[in-house]
Amino acid sequence: MKLLKTFGLLVLLVGAASAGHKQGNQRRSNTQRSSNLKPTDWLSVQELQSLPSAEDITLQQLENMSVQEGEHLIGQIYHLFKIDRNLRPSYVPSASNVPVVFVRPNGQSVETNLNEMVANAKQQPNFGSEEVTIFITGLPQTSAAVARANKKLVQAYMQRYYGQQQPVNANNQDYDYNERQPATSSEEDYSESWKQPKQNRGNLVIIKLGATLTNLKRYALLDIEQTGQMIGKALVQLTDEADVPQEIIHVIGQGIGAQVAGAAGRQYKRWTGHQLRRITALDPAKIFASNNNVLTGLARGDADFVDAIHSSTCGMGTRQRVGDVDFYVNGPASTAPGADNVLEATMRATRYYAESVRPGNERNFAAVPASSMQQYESNEGYGRRAYMGIATQYDLKGDYVLNVNAKSPFGRSAPAQKQGTYHGLHQAWRNDKKNN
Repeated sequence: MKLLKTFGLLVLLVGAASAGHKQGNQRRSNTQRSSNLKPTDWLSVQELQSLPSAEDITLQQLENMSVQEGEHLIGQIYHLFKIDRNLRPSYVPSASNVPVVFVRPNGQSVETNLNEMVANAKQQPNFGSEEVTIFITGLPQTSAAVARANKKLVQAYMQRYYGQQQPVNANNQDYDYNERQPATSSEEDYSESWKQPKQNRGNLVIIKLGATLTNLKRYALLDIEQTGQMIGKALVQLTDEADVPQEIIHVIGQGIGAQVAGAAGRQYKRWTGHQLRRITALDPAKIFASNNNVLTGLARGDADFVDAIHSSTCGMGTRQRVGDVDFYVNGPASTAPGADNVLEATMRATRYYAESVRPGNERNFAAVPASSMQQYESNEGYGRRAYMGIATQYDLKGDYVLNVNAKSPFGRSAPAQKQGTYHGLHQAWRNDKKNN
């Protein structure tokens, strides 16, 4: 833990002490040598001295840095965590301290906590009769970029499920980030045919894990497995006590919440013997601290279908493949175009997905299978075209690449005609199961 509190000085001392060993230490095996990589092997003394403590880094500081500065800082801290092999995940939020929000058809919200989520679900009219979308946030909404992205996703589901334009209750500041921009894009526009209120087609539940990650130390030391098991237990209770079948549960994880969603999916399967239908990862995050010899985070197989949108692989996000299908915006080693800082870049995945949720925009993000941006741009991609977002086909496999716009509308495809609903895909899948 001292590494977190005094990054520069402590690591410098460790590096100097390691460099001072001479003949006696040369008797160690080659394996031992390779396992004792020193920070000074890849960071200069000046860089180590200037590196701040993880406890002192705030979202506001990251927002005030350029993308390049933020990526550099995140990269340094990430590698220091990996070098210190004694650093283990140690932070697990209490279920009573994890806020949960139910979004109602009238735009009002019901707030509770993870402990009380199932009891509140049972009180919501017709809860679980249609698809249930569980959105796990990954950062606190003290950031304007986070608040804006989450608001867009909530608004998109409000329109998709209920045919309504309004967001959740304007008094709820969490989802009323003060934007005064005119509605001029597919991210904000509402197709005329969808303006009239429609029958309830789903339920949106927000697990605000991000609200508990108030500094980088908590974020980096989050115990993904234990936190995921806690959320997985709540999902099992939804099935057992609120009669919500697993085939209509769609878990959307944002950033570190995507990695937690994977652990939740595994816990759900262990306890029920069944898999969740879908987990969608919105810029799955780098994992800073993990236990040795334990695979952690999201991976294909954690749900019947796992899809991921990567928008900041050089910043907060990971380049590692985590799903059945992974979409890399502008290639595997790129940052979302138009983003001014690392927080905005990681939140772009949420913005892209929100745009695809809006009726008529499901096919805005056409992608092709490719393993590099060069392959994509030279038209050497292989296989069929696919659509990133809510319309992603469940039988897709592999890596896909696409270009996006720097500003909304982000998708480069023209708005499509009304597509089949996501619940329709669930229903077809359930019918197939019955027929088999």
